[in-house]
Amino acid sequence: MNKKEEKEQRFLALIDCNKQIIYKVCYMYANDENHFNDLYQEVMVNLWQGMDGFRGDAQLSTWVYRVCINTCVSIFRRSGKFGISLPVDEIIDIPYDDSRSSQLKEMYQLINRLNRMEKAIILMWLDEKSYDEIAEVTGLTRNNVASRLHRIKAKLIESGNK
Repeated sequence: MNKKEEKEQRFLALIDCNKQIIYKVCYMYANDENHFNDLYQEVMVNLWQGMDGFRGDAQLSTWVYRVCINTCVSIFRRSGKFGISLPVDEIIDIPYDDSRSSQLKEMYQLINRLNRMEKAIILMWLDEKSYDEIAEVTGLTRNNVASRLHRIKAKLIESGNK
């Protein structure tokens, strides 16, 4: 196998292992299906281009989060697109019963109301990333992540009770 084929195989494995992260982050910054597809495509390009530069200093999934969030936020800033009109179950495969699926849809709708940094923090926390990993991706200190996460949770609970 030549180097190009080897890189393609590594890339496909990377995408396969991290597709839920990629879908979730793109979904949370998309305002419709076309915008989602644009974000997804841009993330794929950035993952492909950055893959050879991944040094392994962090977990691969942490690096994928960083690339996804940075890509989506950069596009968000350039285009000014925000909001969302896609049903959550069209993008994220929710393998739960109907009551659980309904709760997850509501949770993602509440998360979508958060600002860009809050979305990034809560999505990583929901994927069980440590405070240190979240800090590494966001550029915040560990203590700042902890205090922001506490405020985000309170905000989500308050929004859910309205």
